[in-house]
Amino acid sequence: MTLLLQYTIAFACILSLVALGGCFSEHSGVINLGLEGIMVMGALGGALMMKYLSPDTSAILIVLLTVLASVLAGMLYSILLAVAAIHLKADQTLVGTAMNMLGIALATVLVKAINMIESNGDNTSSIISYVNEKKAFIVNIKGFEFSWFMLITVILVIASYVILYKTRFGLRLCACGEHPQAADSVGINVYKMRWAGVLISGFLGGIGGICYVTTGVSEWHFEYGVAGFGFLALAVMIFGRWKPQNIAMAALLFGFFRTLSNVYAGFDFLKNLQIPGGIYNMLPYVISLVVLAFTSKTSKAPKAEGIPYDKGTR
Repeated sequence: MTLLLQYTIAFACILSLVALGGCFSEHSGVINLGLEGIMVMGALGGALMMKYLSPDTSAILIVLLTVLASVLAGMLYSILLAVAAIHLKADQTLVGTAMNMLGIALATVLVKAINMIESNGDNTSSIISYVNEKKAFIVNIKGFEFSWFMLITVILVIASYVILYKTRFGLRLCACGEHPQAADSVGINVYKMRWAGVLISGFLGGIGGICYVTTGVSEWHFEYGVAGFGFLALAVMIFGRWKPQNIAMAALLFGFFRTLSNVYAGFDFLKNLQIPGGIYNMLPYVISLVVLAFTSKTSKAPKAEGIPYDKGTR
């Protein structure tokens, strides 16, 4: 039961962070389907930071530097979406899809190149190991492995709610996603607000990426990507109706079903059902389809999301 709770919270943290990233981007009017690619690049930045940190680095510094590297990598990669969607007025769905494919390919090539150079051609794998550095993120509390990412997620969920609904910046951001022409008419720079929304999504998606690859494992094959968590996060965002508090609750539900694939063997009643493990692996994705089928009609997305803004048309 402890393991079930531990992994449910861990996966919920990942989904909350990435879904919040999508939430900020869509509230500004830009659809971010590239969350999967942003997660991969954030994971790459954090993993490389852990790889090259000195063994004598303190635990708190490891956490801070790793998160900082992930944030920077995620934000830098999200610039591709910002330029294409905001300035070039490209189709945001196609840009996001391309970013997802490019992210995995780019990370794999970079990691293989690094490993090959360091091993003089003997190691061509896409693996980065961070066995000792990962311990800095974990605090064992009576058998429960508390991760600092759990605290970071709680802080960011609360901060997201406050920023979106209690600050002038958040209200302006939402205005740009609902009616950018009206926002522009009262002096709000729609382009700047949309840039802010996309960069914040890169910030949160990058943290979500390193949170994902450090959950339960001490090395990562970057050619595996992040197993569709970016798309699951989009389902969480829609189910949570683009509201931070609802997103956190939806993430717990999806996190629970994702956890079953890891821990079902530890429960006798689930083992006795003799359901193949692959079914449990499919559960979160099937649940996301079912949930979206029943809730998408009543979900109210920001009205101007996905629509390129042209200052000359009002």
